[in-house]
Amino acid sequence: MIDHLLSIEELNADVLTSLLDSADLLKASRGRHEKPLAGQSWAMIFTKSSTRTRVSFEIGIRELGGNPMFLSKNDIQLGRGEPIRDTARVLGRMAHGCVIRTYAQRDVVDFAALSGIPTINALTDDEHPCQILADLMTVREKLGGWHGRRIAFVGDGFSNMTRSWMWAAKYLGFELVIASPASCRPPPVFLLELDAPNVTITEDPVEAIEGADVINTDVWLSMGQENQAEKEAEFGGFEVNDRLLAGAADGHIVLHCLPAYRGKEISERVLEAHADTIFQQAENRLHAQKAVLVALRPAGATDS
Repeated sequence: MIDHLLSIEELNADVLTSLLDSADLLKASRGRHEKPLAGQSWAMIFTKSSTRTRVSFEIGIRELGGNPMFLSKNDIQLGRGEPIRDTARVLGRMAHGCVIRTYAQRDVVDFAALSGIPTINALTDDEHPCQILADLMTVREKLGGWHGRRIAFVGDGFSNMTRSWMWAAKYLGFELVIASPASCRPPPVFLLELDAPNVTITEDPVEAIEGADVINTDVWLSMGQENQAEKEAEFGGFEVNDRLLAGAADGHIVLHCLPAYRGKEISERVLEAHADTIFQQAENRLHAQKAVLVALRPAGATDS
């Protein structure tokens, strides 16, 4: 069991594999599995908007027997300046767990430490662990696994998605190549801390996709960066399209965590050609997150 899911960085290969195995079982037994969250109320604090994250967590908590309580920043005092540490100490006395989708990773870490209840990072500016679990689940379903596979990510080289992918590559050992404009490369200090020789950074998307089994992309501008036109202008040539995919491995798959901006990070034709995989990937958020919810150690419980 785990106490929280705050990042991929804090996990390891055994935990990742265990969560994915559990997700497979929960997907296969949907509607017939036990309800370990029966009698529990889970807070869902979202200061960033969402479609897939909110829907998948609300359904997942309910299917596991729990009661989700959605709280936007306009519903609670966080929106009026109450510090996260005070919100944590209040909800920790009432809720059984919390799902947080916000900006600062520090807020999620502080909430987990001060609330005393299981806490899940549903996206921060630093990491998106739930999405990477769903992505890995999809890779395993479509390709049988990642051993010996080359996974390419084309886009922002230091976004929450690429950070989480890099930690997953370190622990699981697959080859990861990230193609990114020079200004969006991971800083040397991060790569030194990562210490993963199987992770390569390039400014050439053609090089990254050459021989790749999985081609992954995401929006160029993360939530909160929508007005950074100068950053978006640096991504010319980084659209995942037929030209780039010509060099990919036979039988490759394309992933996109959505929402997708057709004609920017991915072409209309490529998205529709790989829609079955991309929307299977979206569905797998539900199953992967249920696996996390099941794996969390209840507040106050200890290993015996």
